[in-house]
Amino acid sequence: MELRNLAIIAHVDHGKTTLVDQLLKQSGTFRANEKVAERAMDSNDLERERGITILAKCTSVTWKDVRLNIVDTPGHADFGGEVERIMSMVDGVVVLVDAAEGAMPQTKFVTMKALARGLRPIVVINKVDRSDARAQEVLNEVFDLFAALGADDDQLDFPTLFASGRSGWAAESLEAPRENLDPLFDLILRHVPPPKADTSGPFRMLATTLEYDSYVGRILTGRIFSGVAKTNMAIKSLSRDGKVLEEGRLTRLLAFRGLERVPVDQAEAGDIVAIAGLTQTTVADTLCQTDVSEPIPSTPIDPPTLAMTFSVNDSPLAGREGTKVTSRMIRDRLFRESEGNVAIRVRETESGEAYEVAGRGELQLGVLIETMRREGFELSVGRPRVLIKTDEDGSKLEPIEEVQVDVDENYAGVVVEKLGRRRGEMTDMRPSGGGKVRVTFHVPSRGLIGYHGEFLSDTRGTGIMNKIFHSYAPWKGNIEGRHTGVLISNADGVAVAFALWNLEDRGPMMIQPGVPVYEGMIIGEHTRDNDLEVNPMKAKKLTNIRAAGKDEAVVLQTPKILTLEQAIAYINDDEVVEVTPKSIRLRKKLLDPNARKRADRAADAEAS
Repeated sequence: MELRNLAIIAHVDHGKTTLVDQLLKQSGTFRANEKVAERAMDSNDLERERGITILAKCTSVTWKDVRLNIVDTPGHADFGGEVERIMSMVDGVVVLVDAAEGAMPQTKFVTMKALARGLRPIVVINKVDRSDARAQEVLNEVFDLFAALGADDDQLDFPTLFASGRSGWAAESLEAPRENLDPLFDLILRHVPPPKADTSGPFRMLATTLEYDSYVGRILTGRIFSGVAKTNMAIKSLSRDGKVLEEGRLTRLLAFRGLERVPVDQAEAGDIVAIAGLTQTTVADTLCQTDVSEPIPSTPIDPPTLAMTFSVNDSPLAGREGTKVTSRMIRDRLFRESEGNVAIRVRETESGEAYEVAGRGELQLGVLIETMRREGFELSVGRPRVLIKTDEDGSKLEPIEEVQVDVDENYAGVVVEKLGRRRGEMTDMRPSGGGKVRVTFHVPSRGLIGYHGEFLSDTRGTGIMNKIFHSYAPWKGNIEGRHTGVLISNADGVAVAFALWNLEDRGPMMIQPGVPVYEGMIIGEHTRDNDLEVNPMKAKKLTNIRAAGKDEAVVLQTPKILTLEQAIAYINDDEVVEVTPKSIRLRKKLLDPNARKRADRAADAEAS
């Protein structure tokens, strides 16, 4: 059977996974009476809850006796490492662009990677049935983007379709009949070349994604570059520098058929398959026959820009909710994650009790922490910090993000002011229709830590902010941090409604009555810039005499309960987030107030 290997790439929420749903349905992959979940490719619980794709996944459909291997890729910049890896598996890409939002930062990022590999894209302008769609303008923006990214003449001569992934149709023009996705299927067959494959050569395959299965162990997915893979054949793996990592047998060979992975006896060059049988091989390694000595070249992944410290949970409430609480368990889990996710790096610290985890952004690290807490882990995580480089003359370089903001015209001023305070430089400002403006900035990555919540408040929840790594640039100087202090519990116990009611004048609470608290735990935000130690357990004094007007009704304001990402963005350098399967607590690193004062004095002395 003929093959076509392609990836669907786009910015987050532009409709990739929904389009794949329709491709699966209209190709006859499902039975007519088969019930299939919406966004079938988003199989991970976190993906379904958040409505985003986190892991790249492969599926396969058959159209006119040609099998299409389709890779659905993440749309968020934090998971760009997934996109970079799969480009080596495919021979063509479908670039999906929202008809209203146009080309966004992630579209630019993934398209740049595809063009650099010489892939000729197909452009699909999606959601053209939106009331605010501007399909022709967006098409011109895409052409300008390709030209700016250095596309050659063949890549600039891209075919275009207008589509609605949710409604399940594509058309060559806005006036053409809107019936089904046949035009997209046919265009893929015409435009995406068959894989260049040498079936007569020795078996060689580049591992592109890695996952674990409790039954068969480590499963490596990739494209066969040459030869034929057969079940039970002897194979070995080579690192990128040609070193032999291990030898073994191909115990299981799985091909993609719809949403399922089906065991097969053999697979030929050009196909995308999953292989089990090796215990140490990881992403970017070459799987091959035992007589092969040269590895397949692999593209280096862009480096991480943000790091956080993961450590053992040592609070007074440790061990009450989680089952995995030791440093050894945390270490094993983090290093296992770094094997399968090449965009994450893990390094042991000098203490041995904490680990530095570096990644692409707050969302990527937040998803890792959320996944671990659902697996039963308890841990403490510190404030994110950027990874600094040093150039040849010894000066500091810091990562800069390209930030694209879509806001109502009324709120543009406050956004420009706030990002200016965070050392951001505005590079472009233009109206985007409907009373909105699109503003582009270059902002230091550390200036964006904790800003998203403030941005939503400033724009009354109507603004959209997207960011992507731009480059390293000279250090921009100091950036102001959080303006407020925190309210800290001065004892262990259970929070009382009467005490919290009396403390509301000091600032908004972050806990509810009946919640266990301990000395050093953060229970609220102080309205001033200093920290304040308070007693959240002070109950009302009871007497046997009651007078009229003495019993005030205790009506508490709604507490400011932070999500995991909000908590990570909120804390200062001397604070950590305690994460357990059931709770997210904020606390000071040093629980003892006297120890905190000594540390502050030592820091002041060192600064002076």
